[in-house]
Amino acid sequence: MSFAGDLEHLPIVDVIQLLHATKKTGTLYLRSHKGESQLAFNDGYIVSANHVHNNIRIGQILVEMDSITPEQLEQALHLQTIVGAERKPLIATLIEGGHIDRQTAFSGLETLIELTIVEILTWNSGTFALDVDSTVVCDEYRYFPETLKQDIFLNTQNILMDALRIYDEKMRDGTLQQGTFLPVQPPKDIPESTIITPDILGLEDLDSMVKKIPDVFLGLKEYDATEIHRQKLRETVQELPQADHDRLLSLLLEFSGTTGTDEERPETAPPLAVIIFTSDTLIEHLVSTVCKHEGIFVFSTDDGGNLDLIIDQSFAKELVPLLVIDAPLENVGRFSSAEIITLLQQKREKYPHIAILQLVAPHDCEFPLCALQSGVRTILTRPVKCDPDGSFVETAIKFMKTFHLTLQKTYSSSDQILRRFKECIHKLGSLRNIPEVAFVVLEFASAMFERTITFVVANNELIAEKGFGIQGDKSAGATPPLLFTIPLEQSSVFQDVIGSGHYFYGQCNDAIVRQHLHSKIGTPHIPKLLLMPIKTFGKVIALIYGDFGVMTGSPLQIDLLDIAARHAGLLLDNNLYRKKLFALSQPS
Repeated sequence: MSFAGDLEHLPIVDVIQLLHATKKTGTLYLRSHKGESQLAFNDGYIVSANHVHNNIRIGQILVEMDSITPEQLEQALHLQTIVGAERKPLIATLIEGGHIDRQTAFSGLETLIELTIVEILTWNSGTFALDVDSTVVCDEYRYFPETLKQDIFLNTQNILMDALRIYDEKMRDGTLQQGTFLPVQPPKDIPESTIITPDILGLEDLDSMVKKIPDVFLGLKEYDATEIHRQKLRETVQELPQADHDRLLSLLLEFSGTTGTDEERPETAPPLAVIIFTSDTLIEHLVSTVCKHEGIFVFSTDDGGNLDLIIDQSFAKELVPLLVIDAPLENVGRFSSAEIITLLQQKREKYPHIAILQLVAPHDCEFPLCALQSGVRTILTRPVKCDPDGSFVETAIKFMKTFHLTLQKTYSSSDQILRRFKECIHKLGSLRNIPEVAFVVLEFASAMFERTITFVVANNELIAEKGFGIQGDKSAGATPPLLFTIPLEQSSVFQDVIGSGHYFYGQCNDAIVRQHLHSKIGTPHIPKLLLMPIKTFGKVIALIYGDFGVMTGSPLQIDLLDIAARHAGLLLDNNLYRKKLFALSQPS
């Protein structure tokens, strides 16, 4: 598969536009709980389609268009049946029988493609995968004129626009789920062919799909995790002993057991988009399984020309792309070390801030150094089936677990902070009073620290307001006002921050902190703490305190917290200015 992903992350409209822009040839397989559909592409043009519903076929469409009668369709199907292996495609049979002309045939095809796209637009979820190996060039259509091939290159953008128009109209009319065509009973013992390919269309010298499309698609089976994993292992590591096969299957099922839907994912789920660049279907499957377990968007491709399009698409959807590049392996990959390094340098130059995770082969000591020098952020050892020490399964298990932890601890954490920052700034924009503003900043601080408290600055003391993680885990929510006080008569880190107006973060053995704060909430595991001031008109009115509690630390972006606190102060200043102006405008 040269391009694969989830339709909920990259809608079918975007997929079609990408394939058209990159002039792809192959079969796009689209699967959901409803079943399976296909769109066949030639140089970026849609040349064929297979609708998920068996009653929507090219013959039935031509009948509904009044281009042929049911009797003519029955005669054509009967003729196909009696000639056996020498049968011609249905459209060829109808054209040669004088029932339709080529333009009518193409209109029917265009309708079939539009209806297939409209159906896919109704799917709430599903997967797509472009298989460039499922098409072959053949010349069995030589009985058609040479110009026929040119006519079939239907305008992809026009078809897409017509499909969207039909979809919008049906949404407006409330008829989207009622079906487009009434089912017509096929002639007995003469079933209409359900394999809709260029062969059915009778088009000369077009790519012909090799895989047969079954008459009934078992959509639910496609989502049976156990069967999916077993099939993938049969395809990629069939030579493994059964015991090793079972160990891998067990691990894959472990990562498949708790995959959540969008409704089940927390709002703070990291907006990552993992983009896998590999031609190894097993590596693609291992990485995708972990990503789906974490609810992370995932795409895969083995075509370097697709990378920029997918990265740009991720940024456009406010996702943070993580590029996972496979190792240069002679027996697995088709790219050399030099080509991978060139690719890394190109992506780093075009996307300076993109995170790149490079996979390397076991015992490879030279390439990882080159990759790190080229801007790679993380190196992970990937499993190799031909590993001479026979540790493939062990390496595969370690790879999945390490990749999982890397997503959680390195990428997910930092990206979650970015999302919380965005939410913080958005919330602050609608607030006016000091307690609400301070609480939003406190919430953002709790994304980085295990224990946080808001302190209100009074005349000679700090008064503890609400906090997170003080009376239990921070996930339990904010505490009621704590109301204990910290004196400000003596020199302390609190006085330093209030006097300077600048935040403090670092190790602190201040006596006031120990005697008046840690005596109330407990001493943290490490003596590092944060004091972030919130100011209005240059005066500190509140302090946000944070520490790691019983933890040893977590990813921090103090600068973002500083920006949030400064933004909060500016909003308070603006609100006070408004009140003063309003008071001055009132008659005395």
